[in-house]
Amino acid sequence: MGQDLRNYTPEDESYWASTGKAIATRNLWISIPSLLCGFAVWLYWGIITVQMINLGFSFEKSELFTLAAIAGLTGATLRIPSTFFIRIAGGRNTIFFTTALLMIPAVGAGIALQNPDTPLWQFQVLAFLSGIGGGNFSSSMSNISFFYPKKVQGYALGMNAGLGNFGVTTMQIVIPLVMTFGLFGGEPMILENTSGTLIGKIPAGTETYIHNAGYVWLLLLIPLAFAGWFGMNNIRDEDVSPDIPSPVGAFSTITFMLLIGFVTAAIGLWLMLPAKVGGSGFMVSKWIVLPIVIALTVFLLKLIPGQVGQNLTRQYRIFGNKHTWAMTVIYTMTFGSFIGYSAALALTIKVVFGFQHLMVDGVMTHDTVNANGPSALMFAWMGPFIGALIRPVGGMIADKLGGARVTQWISFVMVGSALGVAYFIQAAYASATPEQYFIPFLGLFLILFAATGIGNGSTFRTIAVAFNKEQAGPVLGWTAAVAAYGAFIIPKVFGEQMKAGTPEYALYGFAVFYAVCIAINWWFYLRPGAYIKNP
Repeated sequence: MGQDLRNYTPEDESYWASTGKAIATRNLWISIPSLLCGFAVWLYWGIITVQMINLGFSFEKSELFTLAAIAGLTGATLRIPSTFFIRIAGGRNTIFFTTALLMIPAVGAGIALQNPDTPLWQFQVLAFLSGIGGGNFSSSMSNISFFYPKKVQGYALGMNAGLGNFGVTTMQIVIPLVMTFGLFGGEPMILENTSGTLIGKIPAGTETYIHNAGYVWLLLLIPLAFAGWFGMNNIRDEDVSPDIPSPVGAFSTITFMLLIGFVTAAIGLWLMLPAKVGGSGFMVSKWIVLPIVIALTVFLLKLIPGQVGQNLTRQYRIFGNKHTWAMTVIYTMTFGSFIGYSAALALTIKVVFGFQHLMVDGVMTHDTVNANGPSALMFAWMGPFIGALIRPVGGMIADKLGGARVTQWISFVMVGSALGVAYFIQAAYASATPEQYFIPFLGLFLILFAATGIGNGSTFRTIAVAFNKEQAGPVLGWTAAVAAYGAFIIPKVFGEQMKAGTPEYALYGFAVFYAVCIAINWWFYLRPGAYIKNP
């Protein structure tokens, strides 16, 4: 525990049975709750913003949508440097340090939420810093991949990612509950609109401790930082982390690489956001900005001098492999959808079903409170819960039947579910009684979440089999980085289409993308003469 490992050979069955399995299990079970907290801090703005509306914070709905979008884009961008941390800084050093960094946005959110007059820019800065939690996924998955033999990679990666993804569900259940009592003291605020928790609605006029949404994560982050430092290991073998510096040197390297990601994410956000929320006002299309942000981040990291730059040059060989790009697109379909819908679902339920959509003087309006609307905080946790719960199952099924085959099956389910959700969201957003469409809307969304969860497990099984040991870790991190932009794109697209009055168009677009992924998966891994048959 806490020591650097040498000659760690999990593919040797006798070594695995006698030594490797116990080491891998210990590292996995510290990694999982650390990753869970990363997801929670990254995506808690989707729940916090709903409660900010209920408490009457003086921000427009479109401004609140930007908080989830800012956290989403920053977290996705930080996954790019995080992809390469393990070889450069070591697994133990990385997981400890990046978990400890999550305390900064958690404490900051707790302080800012105590004052309803806190300006928007402070919440934007905190959402920006919350991106650290999103970045942690790539380093965590890369790290765990080195501890397990290929025969159980689907299971191991599914457990780490799937239970780590439970951070979304945990956050969506815990935050509404802890806001109901003064766990950390402070002055309560009074609900102006009906709120809710897992177990029921909370009427307007009730006292609420919204600042607990930030502080509560310290209860996990502090002990997890100690567990990571004293319980995890760096693997010092040639194909993992052969030349890591001292812990202080490792932390400095990680900090510098994260700063590069922060800078490029800030540039992208500035280009896209309107001037009234701190952007440039240029309103450059996200479809132009995101490739620029990705390419700029990769380029600037490559310019780091010395051993870090040499290390990155070696790891950048993944970009010359066509399977890197195929799996990036396919994983964007599965995980990008999971994380994007997770970020957007609560606010979507609030905006679509929490208001009546009435024709006034020939204009459709969406600002009359619907007294019969469902509470977003009662239902939003269900989708991420199902998607995270079923991810390890997807990995285990793929271990038996092949990853590409399982991915193909769930892709067809995703197309059908997305089209079904589009139909019911279109009907609800034009109705004075949108609640009548909520049950089929939610049911199809839950099927969509289940399909993404199974696909998340099956795609990572494909990566583990299709790439050698040295490349598999960085490829896992890279595909996760690009797919994580779903946490930005999906809330942004939903917000844009809501404003235009056509939320169903967002789902139509996603369904078309899923169909493209079906073709790519078939061409690379399932057709007669495929490059690799059903990995």
